[in-house]
Amino acid sequence: MDFESVGYSEIDAKAALTYRTNYDTQGEVVLGDIVNFTATPHNIENLPDFDFLSGGFPCQTFSVMGNQAGFEEDRGQLFFRITDILAVKHPANVLLENVKNLYIHDGGNTFARIEEELHNLGYNVISNIFDTQDYHLPQRRRRVLIFATTHPLPDNAAEMFTPENVATLFNEHYQDLGVSHYNTVLDLLEHQVEPKYFLSDKIKPTILSDGSGGFRSKSDINQIIARTLTASMHKMHRACQDNYYSQDFIDTNGAVNPVDHMTKEQLAQMPIRKITPEEAFMLQGFPPEFAINARNAGVSDGALYKQAGNAVSVNTIYAVMYYLIHNQYLY
Repeated sequence: MDFESVGYSEIDAKAALTYRTNYDTQGEVVLGDIVNFTATPHNIENLPDFDFLSGGFPCQTFSVMGNQAGFEEDRGQLFFRITDILAVKHPANVLLENVKNLYIHDGGNTFARIEEELHNLGYNVISNIFDTQDYHLPQRRRRVLIFATTHPLPDNAAEMFTPENVATLFNEHYQDLGVSHYNTVLDLLEHQVEPKYFLSDKIKPTILSDGSGGFRSKSDINQIIARTLTASMHKMHRACQDNYYSQDFIDTNGAVNPVDHMTKEQLAQMPIRKITPEEAFMLQGFPPEFAINARNAGVSDGALYKQAGNAVSVNTIYAVMYYLIHNQYLY
């Protein structure tokens, strides 16, 4: 199924620059800040007709990492700016993404409200939680995907829209599709990187610490399947939250893992580095050239880390779309 983008919304100027650097956006409508855009109904009415709306609304307000204020916070209200567009343009198909905690936020009331709003606009809705590592990208990242369509769905559509069924179909075809795929992080970690990506002797004890006071968590490095990328990974949290690798683990393709026999104090004497922006982009399924092109256009490493942490995983979206098209849910 062929797609052509007619417009995009992005409030982050650096993220928009990365997008424009890597795609030909000629002719696309630049919505910018979706709040400002939808505040003028004429803007929505003037959008070209389109059949498919895909996107995510800010997840921090629903995440276990945030304050879980939900719809009570301004960012949580952005879902309704999407429905503002749907109410006027009424595209046949919609695919929305958010953190897995959206399912249970406020005892399930938040998700029920989202479904109700979409139903009231004439959409049939199915949803489930999908994990990036099930779609040939080595990152643990569980996200809710919500598919809404004006087309009739089979009676068992909700029952069949599972991560297992989506993965089974994707596994049969992914090697022939236009997606990157890796078995473990060792398939994408570079053996030689710039010194700036290595941790200083001063910060390594903090990164490796299992916590202090009321906060305790196992901060292991050399995760063969990466932890969930975060938008704030450039701030360098403990290894229980972000991804760090020792040079010997990389050089030996995992055959040597000092975590198995060294104390945290001994590990702190080893060369350890964070992942590079290119590797972060690859863990999300983007080519490393996306990060390189953006950097050459003036986007900083900090902004690139933020973009990778905020992005959706390409393979997960591709696999779900492949499943929906294969089962003729989009038409």
